[in-house]
Amino acid sequence: MTDRYAVLGHPIGHSKSPLIHRLFAQATAQDIDYTAIEAPLDGFKQTVLGFRAEGGRGVNVTLPFKLQAFEIATDPSDRARLAGAANCLKFEGERIRADNFDGVGLVNDLQRNLDCPLAGKRVLLLGAGGATRGVLLPIAAEQAAGLWIANRTADKAHALRQDFAAHAALHSGGFEALAGHSFDVVINATSTGLTQEALPLPAGVFAPGALAYEMVYGKGLTPFLQQARAAGVQRVADGVGMLVEQAAEAFVWWRGVRPDTRAVIDRLTVPLV
Repeated sequence: MTDRYAVLGHPIGHSKSPLIHRLFAQATAQDIDYTAIEAPLDGFKQTVLGFRAEGGRGVNVTLPFKLQAFEIATDPSDRARLAGAANCLKFEGERIRADNFDGVGLVNDLQRNLDCPLAGKRVLLLGAGGATRGVLLPIAAEQAAGLWIANRTADKAHALRQDFAAHAALHSGGFEALAGHSFDVVINATSTGLTQEALPLPAGVFAPGALAYEMVYGKGLTPFLQQARAAGVQRVADGVGMLVEQAAEAFVWWRGVRPDTRAVIDRLTVPLV
């Protein structure tokens, strides 16, 4: 019997998740049907429960519903609880299990695919919203030498640092506070990759040999990556690997088998030009 899964978002037409999970299923001989569902902005919970009632086994969740996904869960993982958001749900009878694989997906992409171990590295996260919240702890667990959060509004960065103070040693501030500091890994977790805005980054923020990582994928050289290139950074990457790696974690959670990710990443990669 074919098991049903879906990705929920609004909008959702751009999602690569159906293709990714179809490729995973083909490679691992799993009998699944995976679709994209655009949930109404005021009807996420009803859409999830309706899909479950029709036999759905689980869903991926993308913007803007990750906070609501966490809220409807009966059994959130520690990872989802600390992030306050979930990007994956699994249905077990009346129970709704929730997890957040964004952080582990990012870490796996950095360390496995981009050969960038985080231990001993100075890491900077740009932005203090949900994207940063979802990846903080997995990055911190890799024993980085220092982990900074910078945001246009410094108070928001400070608040996020306080939220995670019991779990990770963090530094926080506005972009101006980065002056005089340099980082080995700089990750753009803001929405500027979609809005084509540049960030007010001070000179010298990229250390020699740094990696500049844009969480947005498929947009080519975003303003952030252009800034990095202009600063002499040779190693730049977008978030396609993170997308595929977090999908692989969901697939393992649902199906109990780990798909190979390299071929899927290669298929989805858009040249950064």
